[in-house]
Amino acid sequence: MANFFIRRPIVAIVIAIVTVIIGGITIALLPIAQFPNIAPPEIWLQANYPGADAKTLEQSVATPIEQQVTGVDNMEYMYSVNTTNGSQTSLLVDFDLKTDPNMDLILTQSRQQLANGQLPPEVTSYGITLRKSATAPFLLVGLYSPHGTRDAAFLSNYAYINLNDPIGRSYGVGRSEVFGAGQYAMRLWIKPDQLAKLGITVTDITNAIQAQSKVNPAGQIGGEPALGNQQYTYALLAQGRLTSPEEFGSIVVREAPNGGIVRVKDVARVELGQQDYSTISRLNGKPSAIIAIYQLPGSNALQTAEGVRKLMSRMKERFPEDVDYAISLDQTLPVTEGMRDVVETLVIAILLVILVVYLFLQDWRATL
Repeated sequence: MANFFIRRPIVAIVIAIVTVIIGGITIALLPIAQFPNIAPPEIWLQANYPGADAKTLEQSVATPIEQQVTGVDNMEYMYSVNTTNGSQTSLLVDFDLKTDPNMDLILTQSRQQLANGQLPPEVTSYGITLRKSATAPFLLVGLYSPHGTRDAAFLSNYAYINLNDPIGRSYGVGRSEVFGAGQYAMRLWIKPDQLAKLGITVTDITNAIQAQSKVNPAGQIGGEPALGNQQYTYALLAQGRLTSPEEFGSIVVREAPNGGIVRVKDVARVELGQQDYSTISRLNGKPSAIIAIYQLPGSNALQTAEGVRKLMSRMKERFPEDVDYAISLDQTLPVTEGMRDVVETLVIAILLVILVVYLFLQDWRATL
């Protein structure tokens, strides 16, 4: 074999050049990470039960789901986290390292659906989310107001509506979460003394709101069967969900014995506020909304981070006045710096090899 290449140096040169070109192309396509992928595939499940505390979540939400999910094929272990703040249950199921995350997701979802009949109606109406994702975020994007004219509620609501979904659809993103004040919500501050005086319970108020703030089809006028000379059909639009504090305050709770009407504003103070007051996020001392981005298992971290940066640059053009963003955490920076050092070392090594060979051969043509 050695004699073949010695007698045919052009063939050896061509093979060497092709090998270098292929290596240069493939090195840019390889998945790059700071550490090898030794974490098992993980399926993240989230359920919401508004107003419930951690104990109630454990008993009525986490336990029924765990009983059905346990024993799913190739499962290694699972654990759940129930939080009073946000009234959320998060179940994380870890599988064998050799399994396919897509199949793990399908198997977990099929098991979870068996528990729907045992869950409170409020939980199933909100929906249960299942996704593939890593345990910890690899990017944190902070949305803030440079001059302080936007509060945390506005920033969080803007992030939920305009940024969370596009980021979640980006290449390599497993899921994204917004931390901060939460979305805008209609807050009812109940007056216990008025409830006791009128004999009204919180359940009565809840039922009244659910019955009077919903979308109802109103039908149409002039539809079939109609008279022969009917020429037009009109669709009727009924008032749907209420949107302002005044509309919510006018909801009728019950009729009083004396013929009067008890409305929500008589037993509660209604205002448009934050969905959650238990979480505060700040960026450089200013109110902010933090978007935590989790990488999809098996994806290229560098390409994913670059895609998110490009997306945020495009979205920034449509930001409201006095709204900006900053990437406060980027787990790919050590990888990028490490790759830069590797490339620099490789270039220096090639130059040194060329120099040493030239010193011995004293001929640039033979050296190259």
